[in-house]
Formats: sequence, C-alpha cells, structure tokens
Amino acid sequence: MEKKKFKLGLVPKLIIAIIIGILFGQFLPTGFCRFVVTLSGFFSTYLKFIIPLMILAYVTMGIADLSQGAGQLLLITVALAYGSTLLAGTASYLVSSNLFPHFMTSGALDQIAATADASLKPYFSLTITPLFDTLSAVVLAFILGLCLSTMKSNEIGNSLYNGMSDFSTIIDKVLHKTIIPLLPLYICGTFTDMTKSGKTFAILGILWKVFLVVIIMHFVCITIQFIIAGSVSKKNPFSLIKNQVPGYTTALGTQSSAATIPVNLECAKNDGVSAQIRNFVVPLCANIHMAGSMITITACATAVCLMNQLPISLATVIPFIMTLGVAMVASPGAPGGSIMTALPFLYMVFGTTAGDTNGPICALMVALYITQDSFGTACNISGDNAIGIVVDSIYKKFILKEDTVEA
Repeated sequence: MEKKKFKLGLVPKLIIAIIIGILFGQFLPTGFCRFVVTLSGFFSTYLKFIIPLMILAYVTMGIADLSQGAGQLLLITVALAYGSTLLAGTASYLVSSNLFPHFMTSGALDQIAATADASLKPYFSLTITPLFDTLSAVVLAFILGLCLSTMKSNEIGNSLYNGMSDFSTIIDKVLHKTIIPLLPLYICGTFTDMTKSGKTFAILGILWKVFLVVIIMHFVCITIQFIIAGSVSKKNPFSLIKNQVPGYTTALGTQSSAATIPVNLECAKNDGVSAQIRNFVVPLCANIHMAGSMITITACATAVCLMNQLPISLATVIPFIMTLGVAMVASPGAPGGSIMTALPFLYMVFGTTAGDTNGPICALMVALYITQDSFGTACNISGDNAIGIVVDSIYKKFILKEDTVEA
C-alpha cells in the first residue's frame, strides 16, 4: 500500500510565513530584510496586474450563470454589503467614543508618528501596469454579466459567453498555480517590513488597548454576521465560522481582500454556497464590502481626534462613513489601500487644516491603520462569505422557486 505524501496545508504555511517574517525583521540585518521585501514587492506587482482580470472573470461568469434574477441578486448583494459597512462604522464610533477616553495619553502622537515613514525600501521594483483598475473591472463585469445573463436566455451571445468561460478557466489556473503558492512569500515580506520598521511594536506598545478594542470589535462583527447568516440559512453559525479560518488567516497575512478571493471561494464552497452564487458574491464583495476596514478607520480616526482634542460627533462621522463606503470600492487590491483612499476625506472628521494629507495627523492615521489593516481585511472577507450565505439562501428559497413554478 502506497503511503500518502505529507502535504502542509495553507493555514500552517501562512502561520510559518508570519513567524519567519517577524524573526527576519527582528534579528536579521536591514540588507537581507530589504531583499525579502524586494521579492515580496515583485509578487505584489504581479498580483495587482492579475486582480482586475480575476474580478472581470469571476464576477462576469458569476452573474452570467444566474439564468434568472441576476439584477435582483446584484441589488440585494450591494445593499447588504453597503448596509453592513455603514452599520459597522457607526457601531465602531459609538464603542470607541465611549471607551477610548479612559486610556488615551497625550504623548502617544509623537511616538507613533515617528514610525509613519519608516518602511523598508526594496532594492528595485518592476512596473507592470494593470489593463484597468479594480473599479473599471467591477463595472465592466457588471455590464458583461448582466447582458450575458439576459442574452443567454434568448439564445444569443453564446460565443462571448463561451469565451468568457474559457477566460475564467485560465484565470483560475493562474491563481492556483502561481498566486496561492506564492502567498507565503508575500506574507513573509509584509511582516518583515512591519517588524523591521518598528511599526508593529511601536504602535502596539503605545496603543495596545486601542488595538485590542478594535480587534474585539472585528470578532464581534464576524460573529454577528455569521449568526445572522446561520439563522437565515438554518446552518450552524459556529461551523460556518470554523470553515472561514483559512480565508481569515490568508487575509491576515496578505492585507488584501482581492488577494484572498481564491481561498475565500473554497471557504464558501465548504459553507454549501452554490457555485454560481459564490463565484458572483465573493469577488464582488471583496471590492464593495468593507465592514472591517470601516471599523478600523473609524476607530483610528476617533482615537486620533481624542488624542489631539479635536471635536468629533456622530453628525460628522456618519457622512464620512457613507462617503468612504463608496470611495473604498477601488481600494481592496493593495495592502493599506483603504486608508490611502480615506485620506482625501479625512477633512470631514478632522477639519480642513488637520485633514491635510501631508500633515502629522494623517501620517499617524496611516501608521495606526496599517498595523491593524490585516485584521480589518480578515473581517471584511469573513463578512463576504456571510453575505454569500444569505444571498444563496434568498436565491434558493425565492428566485429558484419562482423559476420552478413558472416552468
């Protein structure tokens, strides 16, 4: 009897990559760490090129394979994602504004801001311009998917449909043969940079209580989302949360919702979400569902305001959250992309002068956010699958049922 070869799973690989990255940054010389960051940067550039193609392939085919109700499901998914983002941001402000004043220190600003520009520089970088940005990919995928869904029902458009199907297969092969195997390298580089530059330890050492509150809010958000999803789908929410562990761990290291799509699709499959729904909802929500990032940004903005004695209220936060919920659609492809997208809108919270994107307060926001970005991203993608379960339940209970009755 032939023995089965031992194969290390993705989660252990990611954990090992995180540990190695921290050890590299803590004990090895800067020159070596820059080499690791350079390799990681190559992969990041390649990833940014693939992400729009992945979104175009998966979202288009996900929508096109919905024979009926594509428009309805699109509206339902967008509404659930945007509503979740708004509620998460509002809850984050309410919690932060009540807890943070008890442990804010006036000397925190200067100490944290000192690490804002301390990232390691790669020895050199390559430029591979994506064919289009993520927002363009989402819009194009909407148009193609909805039109193909309608045209297919009228028995036209089969050539384009088959072409997109083949294109989706190619992208799937690229993801599983290149992206997933190289994810540990990407994660190792991320943690090497954060550890060597002092971001992680400096910020955790000063504002570890803020960090802890934000992480707890992420976990509470994930738990509530899966309890709701479990109630709607009649599934055990704790089993659903267990199925999400590989996706959560991947996002923890990549700091990118889009980069986690392949693993998250497998998590959705384990949740029993149908192929057409998961291929539609997971890539779409990776770009429009930002509950975890919104929790982090809102909490960080509240903490910064309190440290600098800037006025902040629910009346100023709500418009900021509503605007950012739309603006961040184009940001998930890159680690830290959400806070970079948020910078032009920080004046809505900090005021015109304090909201200067080159000022120390915004530098503090960037430093504080990026340290917690991986947890926010992990919360984002976990919520994506909770939404997928709800949408799949609606699809099976109402839309498919209507199709069966009409037939």
